[in-house]
Amino acid sequence: MRLAARGKDACGRRLGQNAMHSAAYVIGFTTMTFVLAGLVKGLTGMGLPTVAIGLLATIMSPAQAATLLLIPSLATNLWQLASGPRCLPLLRRLWPMMLGIAVGTWAGVWTGVGLIAPDRQGRAAMALGAALVAYAILGLTKLEFTVPPAWQFRLAGPIGAATGLMTAATGIFVLPAVPYLGALGFAKEELVQALGLSFTVSTLALAASLHAAGAIRESLAVASLLALAPSLLGMLTGQFLRNRVKPATFLGLGIDQLARPLL
Repeated sequence: MRLAARGKDACGRRLGQNAMHSAAYVIGFTTMTFVLAGLVKGLTGMGLPTVAIGLLATIMSPAQAATLLLIPSLATNLWQLASGPRCLPLLRRLWPMMLGIAVGTWAGVWTGVGLIAPDRQGRAAMALGAALVAYAILGLTKLEFTVPPAWQFRLAGPIGAATGLMTAATGIFVLPAVPYLGALGFAKEELVQALGLSFTVSTLALAASLHAAGAIRESLAVASLLALAPSLLGMLTGQFLRNRVKPATFLGLGIDQLARPLL
């Protein structure tokens, strides 16, 4: 009996140590992920959701990763939006796209697309992987588009809605918003501010939709707040360095996410 009790005690201690190690690993991995994601954001003006969810989804569900991202994404995007030269004229020009993002995100969440739907077959992870691969291909091929002025108002709403659906499905905000905004002929600083506006609206729409659907737990909301500090640290460092992340990074993450549910 004593040997059995000692064995149970030893087993309990080992399980406790393994659990602590696992928790420490998750915290450390998450912290470094947000530093890296903030770094990319500071370097390029975008990429925080793409990097953060692409990495975090290797150790947690895309829905959990998207929830952790909400506060760091909102804070860094508001910062990016406020630092630009012409916020109100930009909003007047892009409001149909912003409305489309809000409607598309709400529709995606409430119709069960991706993040909060039952995901027994790994569909959310595969959608995230496909989005990362598409984003990487665009960066590697350096494709450039131009949207004629006569088409900009007509396309803004559908592009926004498609971006909202992609946000609801994967938690990332880049497609097709980033190629579309890049095709509108903005100057560099205006483009960075336009991206900040689009990402801010996407973050707010996703947060409101997930909250209304009951998908945001208090523990994840607190963790999202704690993730703000490493994100800001990375963003400040990235703004100082002003290099570029290689698109091949996203290609590797995307292939991993596409293959994971199949293995």
